[in-house]
Amino acid sequence: MTITMPANGFRRRPVTALAKAEWLQFRRNKTLVYMATAFPIGIPLATFLIARKDTEPTTAMAAVALEMLALMALLFVQYYSVLSMVTTRRSEGVLKRLRTGEAADWQIQLAPAIPGAVMTAATTVVVAAVVYGTGTPMPVNPLAIIVALVGGTVLFTLLALATSAYTKNAEAAQITSLPVMMVAMLGLASIRSVLPDRLAQMADWTPFAAVSDLISLGAAGKLSTDSDSALSFADTVTASGRPFATLALWTVLALVLTRKSFRWDDRG
Repeated sequence: MTITMPANGFRRRPVTALAKAEWLQFRRNKTLVYMATAFPIGIPLATFLIARKDTEPTTAMAAVALEMLALMALLFVQYYSVLSMVTTRRSEGVLKRLRTGEAADWQIQLAPAIPGAVMTAATTVVVAAVVYGTGTPMPVNPLAIIVALVGGTVLFTLLALATSAYTKNAEAAQITSLPVMMVAMLGLASIRSVLPDRLAQMADWTPFAAVSDLISLGAAGKLSTDSDSALSFADTVTASGRPFATLALWTVLALVLTRKSFRWDDRG
């Protein structure tokens, strides 16, 4: 489907015009809209409400809910939507045509990420409002949660752009996305806690594990696999060093891979 934009507005603000066009296409795709709302809101809140049914809400419950929110939003909204939209735009020749205009390459690549980022922010507000509106103690370090979600959004956008190079069409995205999704799910705290020690240590360095650890430190003041007492705000800043470094490292690797492999047109 060809994206059309007002010429004058496009010349003044390429990113804004492209983002508005991508948002319009996103809203028209009922499957993406459903995934972007039902999954990131429904699953985390269901998990949280079931856990607090017979007890007072705790920071650990909040951490689990926010972790599930991040998993649903980053994988099924940000990553998959960018992958499918970029692949579709490329197969339709839209990316190639856009490069002949005034928009820079990075602006064309950024635009498909805007709808998912907006939905991630919106669903985060909804989930956080319910979780903390029911009497859950406030997060120890909200900044760590913000860094996790923003950094995760950037990382999984880059991973989507890189994956698109190996994706022939939107239907094939269901297959090519599986490796990234499987590795990401290994980073869930609940999965890492039951893995053998050697595998758990390896899983700690996966992309989503860094997001999970930052959220847990921010919401509960400790890692989900840690039985010690909660840390103070200052201590959580120090403890966030390793997961933040892991997130930054994966982001750099994904950026390099995107720059080397991204395709603007289908090759015969």
